[in-house]
Amino acid sequence: MIKLEDVTKSYRNGKETMDVLKNINLEIRQGDFVAIMGPSGSGKSTLMNIIGCLDRPTSGAYYFEGKDISSLDDQELAKIRNKKIGFVFQQFHLLPRLSALKNVELPMIYAGIGKKQRDELAKQALIKVGLGDRIQHMPNELSGGQKQRVAIARAIVNNPKLILADEPTGALDTKTSEAIMEQFTMLNKEGTTIIVVTHEHEVAQFAKRTIVVRDGEILQEDLGRGSTL
Repeated sequence: MIKLEDVTKSYRNGKETMDVLKNINLEIRQGDFVAIMGPSGSGKSTLMNIIGCLDRPTSGAYYFEGKDISSLDDQELAKIRNKKIGFVFQQFHLLPRLSALKNVELPMIYAGIGKKQRDELAKQALIKVGLGDRIQHMPNELSGGQKQRVAIARAIVNNPKLILADEPTGALDTKTSEAIMEQFTMLNKEGTTIIVVTHEHEVAQFAKRTIVVRDGEILQEDLGRGSTL
């Protein structure tokens, strides 16, 4: 599903060039569950941004579902993000003046789906994550765990092939974090590919594979407790 070949990412800072990613080679298959770990500044977030079509590599090739998308323009990348990828972030990124239902509907508006169908699909997604009784609640009426479940519902409502989660449990307590990771595990069992960026070993243990990034390079890969190998 995902293949990175000799991917680099560099930024110019005046006359200096900063190499954030260095010759990354990585393959993630459909249905995989991968945790990406590394210290602050390791390059793991930059790697996730490239995988999520939020950024482009400086050099190298990125194949998504067999197509090299390294040189696509912004509009083409936006289409892939909207139709193929769901995003979950640490701070939820819910719009405070919209209900849980309306927040979940947002990706479908960008996808051009009609109001009646949006309403039904958003309700189904919220029920799936256990929030059938919170559909009309506003974000300030929800707990941290419930907000993250709304974010997950928003991520899955367009039925994406891939979910990218950036520190999805970073703002949650241990018990709630486990419940959120169990939600990702369930989605993975249904066939969705999951990539989680985290600094927590307890979170990474839910994945089938853990990739450790340091100084812009992949240092090692380990199997998590979710692996069937």
